[in-house]
Parts: sequence; structure tokens; C-alpha cells
Amino acid sequence: MKEKTYVEDIDRSMYDFRNEEKDAYKVQEGLTPAIVEQISKEKNDPAWMQLFRLQSLQIYNSMEIPNWGPPIDELNMDQIVTYVRPNTKMSAKWSEVPDDIKDTFERLGIPQAERKSLAGVGAQYDSELVYHNVKAEVAAQGVVYTDLESAMHGEYAEMIRTHFMKLVKPNDHKFAALHGAVWSGGSFVYVPPGVSVEIPLQSYFRLNAPGAGQFEHTLIIVDEGADLHFIEGCSAPKYNVANLHAGCVELFVGKNARLRYSTIENWSKNMYNLNTKRAIVEEGGVMEWVSGSFGSHTSYLYPMTILKGKDSRMEFTGITFAGKGQNLDTGAKVVHTGKNTSSYINTRSISKDGGISTFRSSVTIGKNAKHSKAAVSCQSLMLDDISRSDTIPAMDIRTKDANVGHEAKIGKISDDAVFYLMSRGISEEDARAMIVSGFADNVSKELPLEYAVEMNNLIRLEMKGSIG
Repeated sequence: MKEKTYVEDIDRSMYDFRNEEKDAYKVQEGLTPAIVEQISKEKNDPAWMQLFRLQSLQIYNSMEIPNWGPPIDELNMDQIVTYVRPNTKMSAKWSEVPDDIKDTFERLGIPQAERKSLAGVGAQYDSELVYHNVKAEVAAQGVVYTDLESAMHGEYAEMIRTHFMKLVKPNDHKFAALHGAVWSGGSFVYVPPGVSVEIPLQSYFRLNAPGAGQFEHTLIIVDEGADLHFIEGCSAPKYNVANLHAGCVELFVGKNARLRYSTIENWSKNMYNLNTKRAIVEEGGVMEWVSGSFGSHTSYLYPMTILKGKDSRMEFTGITFAGKGQNLDTGAKVVHTGKNTSSYINTRSISKDGGISTFRSSVTIGKNAKHSKAAVSCQSLMLDDISRSDTIPAMDIRTKDANVGHEAKIGKISDDAVFYLMSRGISEEDARAMIVSGFADNVSKELPLEYAVEMNNLIRLEMKGSIG
């Protein structure tokens, strides 16, 4: 019997399960001043945050939707619920999380990962964090890892006020303004000077409600000489209505500090992922990004790094996998303002079954950023003749005293390589999956073991249906 080489869609049973809606509270669909004020009331915002939300809404209403990226015409904010509170309060004890929500994260492997290899975990369900915990030995180092709302009312309130949406400002683009108006949930991390967090912290975001948006805000401050690895995971079940993710990540890397920020985004294919991530790096600091984008219907995602201090550097390693019905517009941006700064952007993009993968890079080197170096390398792999891959680099160099390079490669799977592997007894499907996994190896080897395994499993799932 001939082996079946085509299936209608990948088996996403690990991610596509959904729970019966048992929301404690949700706002009505749409986006009005009354809805924003209601969210602010539910969050018990300080007065400055309530004003900030309303000002962000005004900015949102005054700005146009971006017209240069993938179309997002089917995203109708009048049909999006911007705040859904699950029927639970946040807990530091896993046993106190309601069974249905706990089951969701158990099936995604979050508690096991925490017990085995993580210094702390935050779990967000719809619009609220439902669980947050940090190991005692990490807390004893003075590391703060908590939900952002609690931190706004505690001893770090002023620190948050002086940093919140100062890197990503509401007038940056329409969806940054939307985030400023309706943000909810997310984590606050502060690592004191000289502290090295030996094992990672992680936040996991799960969107269960159909027709809803998730707008978490992550704020991380790594002080002088400190070191941190932070991991972000995201998923959602598939619905036949649009969901929206417009989160925001702001990262402050101090003098001679280091931050690695790893992400595996596996949203379902009804999701519009319009996320904004930005880092600023002081003298001698290091910012490392590791990014995997697998899900969503449409993505706009370009993590940005500002190399402010002299001798600061950045590395971005990313992979994007666009399948049927997906238009993923991803990449990275870097701005060199300090002297002797360096950046390296290294990406892989894969497209199949008519998927569209677009890589955008933006490199800016200011007139004072002398002796700076920047290199961009992007490679694209198309698995059939109906898919598409584009590379759109932009470079703005304001000094002659800089070293800048760009390399791009676009290709298809070699039939000779597939034939060779099949001649060694490997099925065609497995042969192609092996080649794609090898193509993505530079990303997977940068991830902690359990997340590299997840990424390779996602690749194998996506490869189902890629031939025949």
C-alpha cells in the first residue's frame, strides 16, 4: 500500500484544544473611551495610567492602518473583545489554579518545564496572569519577577512609570497606540546590578476566548553587569473568527549587562499577530534575540534594538515557517548610535503550500556610531512552486567609518538530496523534514533543549502535507 504523503492540515491537537468559556468578566466588542475606562477600572490603574490609556486611544483613532505590509482588511476592531478576565485570581501556588485552566498549561508542559529547568514562570490566560512564581534562591538574589499590575502599586511603581512605553511609544504606529489603550497582563522583571540568573525565567501566553485580543506588556530591566535569559511562549486554539495579538515587549539592558530573549510563537492560523518588541542597550551591553514564528494568519513582527552605548552589541537569530493561508512578514531592526557597536542578524524562512514569507531588515548607523559593524544574512527555502519568499533589506548609513554587509539566498529543496536520503531507506516525507530541520539548525541550537525539541516537532508537524 502506498504511503499517504498528503493530509489536509497539520495535527495541532497539542495546541488546538480549547476550554469551555467560563469567563468571570469580559468587555463588549469594539473600542470606545467607555470600554477603555472600564478596563482601567477593572485593572485598578493609578491615575496616570488611566490618562495614558485614554491618550493612547486618541492617538489610535488618529492614525492609519499600515499599508505597506500584508493585508489586514479582515481584522475588524468592532468585533474584537479587548479584555477577558478568566474566572480566577492570580496564584503563586499551582494547586490553587482552577482545574480547567491548569489542564491547559499541563498539556502544554509548563509546570514540568518549571520543575525541571526554569527559575520562574508566569502563565497568562486570556487577559490576566493566572499563575506567577519565582524560585526562592532567585528571589534571594534580589531578582524581581512579578505581574506588571502588582508592580505598579508596589515599591517599583516609579520605575515602571519612568520606563513604561518609553521605548515603544503609542505614536510609533497604530497598534502600539492600541496596546497603550487596552494592554492587560504581562510581566515585570528587574535584575539588580551584578546578579547573574543562572537558569531562565519564562512567561507563557495562552489565548482561549474566540474573537478576543491579547495585549500583554513585558517590561524587563537588566541592571549594570547583570545577566538574564528570558523565554516567551505563545499559543491559541483555532477558531473560525479572527483573534488579535498586539502585545508589547520593552527591554532595558544596562552597562556591561546581557539579556537573551527567546520566543516560540505558535499562534493558530486565525490570529493576527501584530506584536512590537524593542530593546535599548547601554555601554558594553549585549542583547541576544532568538525568535521562532510558526503560527498566525498574518504577522507583523520586527524586534528592534537600539545600540546606544559604545561597545554594545546585538545578535538576532530567527526562523519563520509560513504554510497554507499564512502571510508572515517578519525580520529585525537595529539602530547604531554608540561608537564601536556591532550587530548580526541571521534568519531562516521557510514557506510551503502557498504560504508567503517576507523578511524585512532595517539597519541604521548614525553619524556618531564610528567603527560600527553590521551584518545581515537571510536564507529562504521554498518547498513547492506555489509558495513565495521575499527579502526587503533597508540600510541607512550616516558615517563612512563603518563596516556593513548583507547576504540573501533563496532556494528550493534539492531533489538530489531527497533522492539520496530515500535511497538510504528514509521516506520522502521524513527526508524533506530532515532537510528542513537541518536548514533551521542554527536557530534550534540556540534554544534551551526542551524548546528546541518543541521547534523541531513543529517543523515535523508543518511538513505533514508538504509533498504529494
